[in-house]
Amino acid sequence: MDSRVSELFGGCCRPGGGPAMGGNLKARGAGGSSSCGGPKGKKKNGRNRGGKANNPPYLPPEAEDGNIEYKLKLVNPSQYRFEHLVTQMKWRLQEGRGEAVYQIGVEDNGLLVGLAEEEMRASLKTLHRMAEKVGADITVLREREVDYDSDMPRKITEVLVRKVPDNQQFLDLRVAVLGNVDSGKSTLLGVLTQGELDNGRGRARLNLFRHLHEIQSGRTSSISFEILGFNSKGEVVNYSDSRTAEEICESSSKMITFIDLAGHHKYLHTTIFGLTSYCPDCALLLVSANTGIAGTTREHLGLALALKVPFFIVVSKVDLCAKTTVERTVRQLERVLKQPGCHKVPMLVTSEDDAVTAAQQFAQSPNVTPIFTLSSVSGESLDLLKVFLNILPPLTNSKEQEELMQQLTEFQVDEIYTVPEVGTVVGGTLSSGICREGDQLVVGPTDDGRFLELRVCSIQRNRSACRVLRAGQAATLALGDFDRALLRKGMVMVSPEMNPTICSVFEAEIVLLFHATTFRRGFQVTVHVGNVRQTAVVEKIHAKDKLRTGEKAVVRFRFLKHPEYLKVGAKLLFREGVTKGIGHVTDVQAITAGEAQANMGF
Repeated sequence: MDSRVSELFGGCCRPGGGPAMGGNLKARGAGGSSSCGGPKGKKKNGRNRGGKANNPPYLPPEAEDGNIEYKLKLVNPSQYRFEHLVTQMKWRLQEGRGEAVYQIGVEDNGLLVGLAEEEMRASLKTLHRMAEKVGADITVLREREVDYDSDMPRKITEVLVRKVPDNQQFLDLRVAVLGNVDSGKSTLLGVLTQGELDNGRGRARLNLFRHLHEIQSGRTSSISFEILGFNSKGEVVNYSDSRTAEEICESSSKMITFIDLAGHHKYLHTTIFGLTSYCPDCALLLVSANTGIAGTTREHLGLALALKVPFFIVVSKVDLCAKTTVERTVRQLERVLKQPGCHKVPMLVTSEDDAVTAAQQFAQSPNVTPIFTLSSVSGESLDLLKVFLNILPPLTNSKEQEELMQQLTEFQVDEIYTVPEVGTVVGGTLSSGICREGDQLVVGPTDDGRFLELRVCSIQRNRSACRVLRAGQAATLALGDFDRALLRKGMVMVSPEMNPTICSVFEAEIVLLFHATTFRRGFQVTVHVGNVRQTAVVEKIHAKDKLRTGEKAVVRFRFLKHPEYLKVGAKLLFREGVTKGIGHVTDVQAITAGEAQANMGF
């Protein structure tokens, strides 16, 4: 991570900024061309009829991996060819973990040839037969005309193919919601999940709050989860037409789980915990159009960059501002995104065509950052965000998922509940392996360094029963009559065969993002490593006596309260007041339960 990310934490942005990698990706209307991708000197998309292109338009060449498939045409294939196409579709769906995008009228090298209307109709009919064969549904995302070297109108059609994998109930995508206090995070989620616009006074957010003081102040202080579903045809499924979360899950083939995080600075530790422990696929950064980048916005942006969480931006409350104010806020965001510490390529989304392009580019390139401008009161451009979320593919590929599932079971404990007639329940994310009902696991480490045996009685995902949990999925596990007092946040539930090790002392290679003076031995910070959150003291700074803002070093930390389960290579973030730093664990000094008990008095 570039040490210049520290500018987002401790200092003000330079107004000019540096040039973004790849130039500005500001998208145009449905018929315009995008400046992203494709061979140098070529145009990516087709153009509306009315003028001849100097060069044939191109897409990037088709990749062997991934979920995007190019087909010139699919007209009356032979039976052998049809079976081959079906096998190919299964591969693309597997790569996209249940979703694939077909570009009809495009050659493998990315040349946009286009098809006449009759050929396109026959090709879509064949694609529909292929989808039926594998049990999938297809949705036409958009059509574009290409007219180079031809007097006949020729079209390119982009089609979304969606099929829930046989071993899953639905596709799942976790989105963390960041932004300054009063930017409208909970209100936007209320509008998306409840299906009703806000009244301008916060009515839409009332169902999201968990505590009385949140309702009274209108400010989120805890982490809450909200779900938005899409069926196989891309239609929204939310509480407007479903009474319960179970009905939403049953009717949806794709689920977006929003992790609503706190915006106020005094709840920053809660926001950091949500980002590090719940493993979001991406983040939504909300910015109020009338205030711009203010309060914790810059800090939340820095957290997403430091933890390498891909993010897109939503500019809210455009109904309260003049158009010039909204444009000024967007320009301010573009300047910040182009800074040397960010190196992002902003892409303003103004049409449905832009939303489709943004979703694909966002998944393919970590540098692309879509920007939406909308209102939760008037509903302006709200549909563009829904199109984006519907098309947005999983950001991890199937190979990574398979590798994680082959490992031993490891479940992070993030939440602990007591449910009447059920007993103790823990919530969290399965980091690796597979977890089934009835599995025997061990949980720890306890304060004295032990791991205790337990049994998984039942599993629920998004408040719906689930028999099998796979790596990367979040869920709640019922543990029956297991004593809740023995559990705490930051523990792990692992397979007994793993023989887990614990540590009180560990080393990490860090970058000090911001510190007012000098960072020395004996300084105490709150360390976040995954779901672990504990105060640690700096025991030693290797090869140096002290650190200043922007400097790197290997530092030895010691936990002050109890031992933790850490793995080498895990991302680390520490904070204390305005002091912040990032890094990764390079070494852990494993100890036994007896040594942990002896160290408890430290």
